[in-house]
Amino acid sequence: MTCVRLIFSSLFLSLALAALPVSAQEATSEAAPLPVDRTVTGGAQTLEDILARQRGEAVDYEFRRSATGDDSGAALTGQLGTLGGASDPELWRALRYGSADITASNASPGAALLVQDGGMAWLTFREGPLRVYGGYALLGTLGLLALFYLIRRRIMIEAGPSGITIERFKPVERFGHWLLAGSFILLGITGLVSLFGRVGLIPWMGHETYATIALASKWVHNNASWAFMLGLVMVFFMWVLHNIPSREDITWLLQGGGIFSKGKHPPARKFNAGQKMIFWVVIVLGGSVSLSGLSLLFPFDLPMFAKTFSLINDTGAPGWFGFDPLPTMLAPHVEMQLSQIWHSIVAFAMMTVILAHIYIGSVGMEGAYDAMGDGQVDLNWAKEHHSLWVKEVQAKQGQPEPRATPAE
Repeated sequence: MTCVRLIFSSLFLSLALAALPVSAQEATSEAAPLPVDRTVTGGAQTLEDILARQRGEAVDYEFRRSATGDDSGAALTGQLGTLGGASDPELWRALRYGSADITASNASPGAALLVQDGGMAWLTFREGPLRVYGGYALLGTLGLLALFYLIRRRIMIEAGPSGITIERFKPVERFGHWLLAGSFILLGITGLVSLFGRVGLIPWMGHETYATIALASKWVHNNASWAFMLGLVMVFFMWVLHNIPSREDITWLLQGGGIFSKGKHPPARKFNAGQKMIFWVVIVLGGSVSLSGLSLLFPFDLPMFAKTFSLINDTGAPGWFGFDPLPTMLAPHVEMQLSQIWHSIVAFAMMTVILAHIYIGSVGMEGAYDAMGDGQVDLNWAKEHHSLWVKEVQAKQGQPEPRATPAE
C-alpha cells in the first residue's frame, strides 16, 4: 500500500510540474545557478560544467588542474587507510594535465603521455571556425566572381579571332596541368564531403547512404593525393624558369593586367604576373598540403610539427611575440590533429585561389581555355595577353611575324 501511495504521489508531482505556466517554467530555468563549491566535489565535473561544454561555452578547469594531490606516501599513523598520498581522481587529473612524474621504458615521443584530451579542442575547431569560415571563404569567392562577371562581362579578343593559331602548351605540359587540376578537384570535393557531410549530407540522404559515400571519399582522397603530388612536381620543373619574377610584372600589376579596362593589355612573356602569382601559390601551398597529407597517411613515420616547432624555437620567434616555447614532444595523436587542421586551412586557401583561376580560364576570358584544351591559341589572343612571348617564339622559329586579320 505504501508503494502505491509513493507511485501516485510521484505521478501527481510530475503532472503538477508539467502544468506550470510557461512563464513560470522559463523563470525557473533562467534562475541564476548557485555557485558551486568545488571543494565538496573534489574538482569533479558538475552538471553545469557538462551543459556549458555542450553549448560550446568556456569551462573553468583551474580547480581540477591544481587538485592533483602529491606523490608523498602516507604517514606511518595513516597507513591503515590508503597506501598513497594521492587518490585515484587526483592521479588521473595529474596525468591529464601533464603534471604527473612518469617514467617510461620507451623513449619515443609521447611515450609518457597517458591521457591526451586534445581531441576535444581539435573537434571544436573543426566543427566551428574551420567549417564556418572555410565555407564563407568559398561562398564569398564565388560571389565576388559572379559580381565581377556581371560588371566586366567576358573579356573578349578585342581584335577578333585571326584564324591563325600558335602552339601555347605542348602535350606533356597539358598532361601535367590536367593531372594536377583533376586530382585537386577530386581532393577538394572529397575533403568537403568529409568536413560538411554531417551537417549537409546526412540530413538529406541519411546515415547509411552517407557512410558509403564517406568511405568512398576517403579512399579517393588518399589515393588521388599521389596523382596531385606527381602533377605538382611535373608543373614545377616544366614552368619554374618561366615564372621567375621580372621587370614586366611590375607594369602588368600597375595596369591590373588589362582586365579592368579595354584596349590596354600590358606586355607579358609566357606567363604574366597574375599567372606567376597563381603558380607560386600552388607550388608553396601545394607543397605544404602535400607534406601535411603525408604526415596524416604515415603519422608514426613522418611527424612534422614537433620538428617544425623545434626549428621555430631555435630562431627565438616565440619570445619575440611574448609566447612560451612551442612543444617539441608530441604524441602521434597530437601530430595528426595539428596536421589535419593545417591541411584543411591550406586546402581552403588553395581552393579560393583555384576558383579564380578556373573562372578566368573558362567563362571569364575568350580563348583562354584553348591553351589547355588542344594547346593552340588564336594569334590575336596571344598578342594581346602575351605579346613578348609571341615575339620570342617567332624569333626561335626564324619566321616572320604573320599578319593577323580578323576572321570572317
